[in-house]
Amino acid sequence: MIEAAPTEKRLLRLDMMPHMLCPGCGHGIVFDAMLRVLARRYETLDGVAFVAGIGCSSRVVGYVDSATMHTTHGRPLTFATGLKLARPDLKVIVVTGDGDGLSIGGNHLIHAARRNIDLTCVLFNNEIYGMTGGQLAPTTVPGAFTSTSPEGNHEEPFDAARLVEAAGATFVARAQSFRTRLFEEVFAEALDHPGFSFVEVLTDCTEYFGRTNHLGTGADLLFAQGREEPAVDADLATRPTLRPVPEKRTRPTLATGVLHRSRRSTLEEAMGLVGGAR
Repeated sequence: MIEAAPTEKRLLRLDMMPHMLCPGCGHGIVFDAMLRVLARRYETLDGVAFVAGIGCSSRVVGYVDSATMHTTHGRPLTFATGLKLARPDLKVIVVTGDGDGLSIGGNHLIHAARRNIDLTCVLFNNEIYGMTGGQLAPTTVPGAFTSTSPEGNHEEPFDAARLVEAAGATFVARAQSFRTRLFEEVFAEALDHPGFSFVEVLTDCTEYFGRTNHLGTGADLLFAQGREEPAVDADLATRPTLRPVPEKRTRPTLATGVLHRSRRSTLEEAMGLVGGAR
């Protein structure tokens, strides 16, 4: 993670440093961008709560000097729902990953979107389970090698943004760790949006995904993301296996920025906990 500026440091639990993110991890870049947005808005985070599940991305909430909840795997949105209904005055931010939020927690994600509860959910998508052994994730591109797809992934990945929009989210955006200014813009808009706001941020795992697929250093992964280069090394994809490896794939060209915005009553409004839809 880029060293936090003095204005950002006031929002951190400095006694928790150094952080546990690997050198070159894109999660640290995104976390720093989140801090910049929050530092511009808040002197302290007394009115903000962070909720996270299990995974590398979820660990970052422990470094924020705020009310934080580190919950069970896949359940951050359920805990956040209870917190928001009990304390609708709080700004509640959920930090999750593609495994935590789309795999074991996928059902909770679609129902949080359907209910349109006033939460901001940031999903870090690094295409793999980065903390628990480098397993295949629901976002892993076809052809990629993981610890549970040693012959190459044969499954198609989820498009998280389209899934959440279809489920009823009223604000959906996507950004990259490569373009932090765009992430800051859409994260700020998500915080202001009344209703369920979802920001998918494309990031990279240098250790499990990068090394396993021979993609180089954290810097190599970051710039390859910006150029939308192949997610699987050409030589690696031709190694002998028991079954044919899927054709080498580039990461899908995914639209970024604000993808969907609408307005309908939030769950809190429907329950009479706050004022009606504007």
